[in-house]
Amino acid sequence: MPETAPDLGELIDMQIRATGPISLATYMGLCLTHPTRGYYRTADPLGAGGDFITAPEISQMYGELIGAFIADLYAQMGSPPSFTLLELGPGRGSLAADALRVATRAPGLREALTLAFYETNPALVALQRQALAPYAPIWVDAPEDIPAGPVIVIASEFFDALPVRQFVKRGAQWHERRVGLDNGARVFGLDPTPFPETLLPEAFHGAGDGAVAEIGLAAEEFMARLARVVAPRGGAILVIDYGYDATRPGDTLQAVARHAYADPLADPGAADLSTHVNFEVLGRAARMAGLTTQPIVTQGLFLSSLGLEHRAAALAKANPNQSEMIARARDRLVGEEQMGRLFKVLCAGSPGLSPAGFAPGGGEPAGSDPSGV
Repeated sequence: MPETAPDLGELIDMQIRATGPISLATYMGLCLTHPTRGYYRTADPLGAGGDFITAPEISQMYGELIGAFIADLYAQMGSPPSFTLLELGPGRGSLAADALRVATRAPGLREALTLAFYETNPALVALQRQALAPYAPIWVDAPEDIPAGPVIVIASEFFDALPVRQFVKRGAQWHERRVGLDNGARVFGLDPTPFPETLLPEAFHGAGDGAVAEIGLAAEEFMARLARVVAPRGGAILVIDYGYDATRPGDTLQAVARHAYADPLADPGAADLSTHVNFEVLGRAARMAGLTTQPIVTQGLFLSSLGLEHRAAALAKANPNQSEMIARARDRLVGEEQMGRLFKVLCAGSPGLSPAGFAPGGGEPAGSDPSGV
């Protein structure tokens, strides 16, 4: 009988035996994006039958309000005759479908639109193609591949899945966290060679014993690439994700499978691995490329400023038998103890733009009422 091909865990163990312990960033990269066995290459992880539910799957209201945001931004950009809307990690296409149902009401937007997706999962590409067929979407392998002209980028729960390095303070020295083997079992360990504190961001200098520094070089680099694309063309980048607005010590690595926390080392490729996003780093990368950034706000404030209460009331009126479900979805999106405070929102755009949703106490952007079932 033919031999069974090694699974991802066996491949990782073979690499460790051959070259020694690997960094957390390398481990995350293999688990999530291995060409044939990575988590984001092999299955549809979304929804009740998957491992987690993202905001667009919670309620159509989320995407509709982002559609209002896009319509308002398009008008501020002078309603260009052509532009690209690029979504990163679009899942099943739910956000884009809901957003465009609203955004395309803006005069000229539908005719000007090129819809582009950045996606690595073939199963999800098929779902996106089906859900967004009327818009003839295109898929790109890199931000630099999108067509010429202005661009609006939407990144909802994208950056949290990019690999990070972790460093742990032991006494007066930092050591990089690595994944190795102990009696055949995968374990976390520390590189014996100290890592100079001067090479870490200042926020970690002088941290106490046991402190953890997470360094998301992949997220910073990807944001810089996006910003270098947007800055000379005009447009904006909207990032919504769970994270923190200022660099600080902390271990935020988590694994999720079947809607429950899992051991990140137990079954590589079978669970989602993520960390909290450092919005301070993303904002700085965008500004260095020439974009301006709005003050970071919580998802609760952002969606409320765009008119979530108004939209929830309109949906409940049109669907009275679903009013309780609509209220639960609203609360999940903006509740302080749910997604409302943990999730943050960053917008980096061309100088002179005033993206909707970032003014405390603000209402819906003019002309962008997302009402309608």
